[in-house]
Amino acid sequence: MALLYREYAMLRGAVDNGWLDGDRMVLEALMAFKRAGADGVLTYFAVEAARRLNG
Repeated sequence: MALLYREYAMLRGAVDNGWLDGDRMVLEALMAFKRAGADGVLTYFAVEAARRLNG
């Protein structure tokens, strides 16, 4: 579980510092799981992704 949190923290830090576009990064990270064949994803980005997908 710590590895997953560290990845989240790394991506969140890059967004907060302006190095990555937050909207694109969240959706790309989630699409990577889908491309890998995941049927579902539990993520720290769930609330952000839902807001972006629902407008």
